[in-house]
Amino acid sequence: MSAELQIAAKVVELVRALAGRSAEAEVTVRHHALALTRFANSAIHQNVAEASTGVRLRLHLDGRTAAGSTTLTGADGLRSLVERTIAAARVTPPDPAWAGLTRPAPLHVSANHPGSGEQSGLAFGFDEATARATPAERAERVRAFVDAAGGLETAGYCRTAYISAAFANTAGQAVTGRTAEAAMDGIARAGGADGVARLATSRLAGLDGAVLGARAAAKARAGAEPVELPPGRYEVVLEPTAVADLLHNFAVFGFNGKAYAQKQSFAELGTAQFDPSVTIVDEPLGSRGEPAAGLPFDDEGTPRRSLVLVREGVTRAVTHDRTSAAQVGAESTGHAAPGSRSWGPCPAHLRLEAAPLAAGGSDGGPPMIEASARPLVARMRRGLLVTDLWYTRVLDPKTLVVTGLTRNGVWLVEDGEVTGPVGNLRFTQSYPQALGPGRVLGIGGESVLLPDSWADSRYAAPALHLASWNITGNASG
Repeated sequence: MSAELQIAAKVVELVRALAGRSAEAEVTVRHHALALTRFANSAIHQNVAEASTGVRLRLHLDGRTAAGSTTLTGADGLRSLVERTIAAARVTPPDPAWAGLTRPAPLHVSANHPGSGEQSGLAFGFDEATARATPAERAERVRAFVDAAGGLETAGYCRTAYISAAFANTAGQAVTGRTAEAAMDGIARAGGADGVARLATSRLAGLDGAVLGARAAAKARAGAEPVELPPGRYEVVLEPTAVADLLHNFAVFGFNGKAYAQKQSFAELGTAQFDPSVTIVDEPLGSRGEPAAGLPFDDEGTPRRSLVLVREGVTRAVTHDRTSAAQVGAESTGHAAPGSRSWGPCPAHLRLEAAPLAAGGSDGGPPMIEASARPLVARMRRGLLVTDLWYTRVLDPKTLVVTGLTRNGVWLVEDGEVTGPVGNLRFTQSYPQALGPGRVLGIGGESVLLPDSWADSRYAAPALHLASWNITGNASG
């Protein structure tokens, strides 16, 4: 039994002893270790690392629900947690939306996440070297990034993260799992123009700082002396770094089960809302040889598995915890999180499926263009190549109209050739509409794993060629 599961089992025992057998309780114990190597002005300026074990208890007692947490895992700390949570439950208003506990169920298995033992989720291919990475190993990637930038000013980070977790409840469910991630995100700057490159992976050995640094530098050098373009609708190729923002907003506002239950999501199950080329899958257990990206169970102990949200343009599912599932007569999809009853359950490992292109289609082209985007650019008559989107804000959650800015490189493309850099632009665009039927002109041949701001989520995004993107102004005004 893992250390985390031992702690969870102890809390369950305390609940039974102090609150009685009628109490329903669920306990999540998570050990999270995050290490970050930051660099600026082409030099490392900070190494930080933190490791903590947190215990979260949710208790349903006499029709009332309360939650508490602690990082004190000794006997006194755990007893205090249970006592405080019982006291809170007794003065909390009744909870008619309580959906009960997850019953005992085995974890789902896959080629990438077969488990080890009946209720253990020790990920296949889990990389111990990443979980135990040293500052020197991260610094090697930073040095390679800086050297490959060829004298340009650089900044960014290389991080490694490790999570080991366990769940237990009074209904008898008890599961464990662990996951590791490495990520790098860096920019290079030339004459006021920035270029970016970023990547996430389950193995630190899969991060090549030299490749990322060279790409960021090529973008920066190609972005000098940009021109301004007038507002209007433009054909665009969005590189994977930009597409990741679409996936993030789809996850938070579109495929969110609470938003769907409250009719605040664009999602209409069984409806062809996207172009037939679009398939979107949530894959917490990993895919295509990549080890598991997330834990094999959620914060309610529900086993996770691959979930198809959009298949060939048709919206098939949204993500649920037990509460949102009960509201619409569905089953939990394993997406409960500490705040999901308030904010809604969201997918954290979305993949927009790539569309393999003709052989040789991605070879050649300017070095600042991500490889899988090059054949899409070659097909464009007149439009924009966009590296990155940032400072995006939702104006209308129902239609998912988003406003934001481009960043880290925009270029005008005419007759399949990049003709020059463009200044950053403001856009106002419905993300589902941009990927609607007939609006996707092409999808890149590779989905690139990209880091999110949270170390336990990431997105796999290919480049996208879209018929129309609504540019509403320049970044300068």
